[in-house]
Amino acid sequence: MAMAIVAAKPGGPEVLEWRGIETRQPGPDEVLLRQTAVGVNFLDTYYRSGLYPWPPGEPLIPGGEAAGVVEAVGKDVKGLAIGDRVAYTTPLGAYREERVMKAERLVKLPPEVSDEVAAAIMLKGLTAHYLLHRTFAVRSGHYVLFHAAAGGVGLIAGQWLAALGAIAIGTVGTPEKAALARRHGYAHVINYKTEDFVARVAEITEGKGVHVVYDSVGKDTYRGSLKSLRRLGHFVSFGQSSGMITDFKLSDLASHGSLSATRPVLFDYISTPGELEQAADALFAEIVSSRIMVQVHQTFPLRDAAEAHRQVESRSTVGSTVLLP
Repeated sequence: MAMAIVAAKPGGPEVLEWRGIETRQPGPDEVLLRQTAVGVNFLDTYYRSGLYPWPPGEPLIPGGEAAGVVEAVGKDVKGLAIGDRVAYTTPLGAYREERVMKAERLVKLPPEVSDEVAAAIMLKGLTAHYLLHRTFAVRSGHYVLFHAAAGGVGLIAGQWLAALGAIAIGTVGTPEKAALARRHGYAHVINYKTEDFVARVAEITEGKGVHVVYDSVGKDTYRGSLKSLRRLGHFVSFGQSSGMITDFKLSDLASHGSLSATRPVLFDYISTPGELEQAADALFAEIVSSRIMVQVHQTFPLRDAAEAHRQVESRSTVGSTVLLP
């Protein structure tokens, strides 16, 4: 019997239990994975707390990204074999030692990408890919404001923005995180605890504002995000670590210069195998070429997922956090 992190009810980190679960045999189009590294994301806390809905009638196994080794394959599976190193992202279910997955939702890992790095980039790296290339296509010379610049997505995005030739402005909460963000491609870094980020953005852009804001913080930042945009700018809300935005009005977009706003979700951008493969190939190419460097900043044993959640929610972590089965 394999072990997993399971929650029987929504709540704080204390609801996460280390318990044995049965792992079924793979079906015709599935494979059995022995997982070697599991990524931790703020998204996981949204599900655990009940902010996002649970699967009906089931306890919750959190986790949206992982890497592992194929242990068994179904009879109709093509392109994967026992022993292959693979990775995936999915909304739920990754906090476990073994898992059965649809073969079409897995991508093979290049030799240059370690299991820990793969577990840290599948959700976060593919999120950065769709944000910068599809939700709003960033081009050289664009001014970009990225909140939580020292987080897992933020550190990947900063490097990708620099490679694209954009002028990246990041917000952080400590001097240490500011230094980290600067090392990862941000031309300007604002400590929102000691500086007014709206005023600093206006100064940096000579009063014009940025072309796009990527905001995963939500309630605490969205008003300032709108004020930081130039005429016809784009507000991209892709998370809510400070709480849900509850009083947003469409008229806010008109009053700030005919802005556009969107609330994208990664899994809509990689819903087909072709979309997933194309995005993963682009991400792996950046990693292999060293245009994007990914460091796992915190690791915990899988059984200590509750402590990982406490640290993520207190914003005491930087960059990527990985659980090791």
